[in-house]
Amino acid sequence: MKEEHNSFIIPQGRRVSVTSAFTLIELLVVIAIIVLLAAMLLPALSRAKSTARRTACASNLRQIQMAFMLYASDHEDRLPNNGDPFLWMGRRWRWLVQPHLGFSGSMSQTNNPNVSTNFSPGTLACPADPSARTNYDSTSYGYTASSYFPDSTINQMTLSSLYQENPFPCVSRKISDARYPAQKGLTAEWLSAHADAMVGWWDWRGERQYGFLDGHVAYLSASKINPAANNLPDINLTRDGLSGRDVQ
Repeated sequence: MKEEHNSFIIPQGRRVSVTSAFTLIELLVVIAIIVLLAAMLLPALSRAKSTARRTACASNLRQIQMAFMLYASDHEDRLPNNGDPFLWMGRRWRWLVQPHLGFSGSMSQTNNPNVSTNFSPGTLACPADPSARTNYDSTSYGYTASSYFPDSTINQMTLSSLYQENPFPCVSRKISDARYPAQKGLTAEWLSAHADAMVGWWDWRGERQYGFLDGHVAYLSASKINPAANNLPDINLTRDGLSGRDVQ
């Protein structure tokens, strides 16, 4: 008995094999569907990646918040202060809380407090911050100057006081000095690394992770921060310092 699968007899008696294959139109349809699916999935994947980075950054800030709390616990409720008016910068305050943060290796300070050696940043670098490693010695987070200046001094300070010559003396402040701990920022991302506008604290655009004196962390836009003494969304110069509020 002859096999008749995959063939048929045409009227003239010629036997023709039938093969399964895509036509050009069918291939184009398949390609168009793949392109359409990719266009639909890529934004979702990008959002998922962005969300994962933001979650990792929030986790970093929670650990940093805990390090500050542990430091205060070891120093009779006092927040970090070593007399450095520029301590708010991540490159500067990290030295004081280093024992309470987990690093791989031993971070060593050079003659320049802004520069370290043997430093694996770990929790100090936000995974979404592209400039931390090159511009800020792998540190992404700032600390409020309100924590080491009197409230009355904060109200007198200007923006230039934070990064130029500062004539005001530093003083140690306590967590208990905060009148509204759930509304006064302690730490925050310096740059709005999760938003389209990559800006610092001195800009009304952008959004970032903020850590508050009661220990909680929140992702907020700059527009949600109360105007500081310099009329900017700056948790350094919160009006009335630790007695004031950065959010309502």
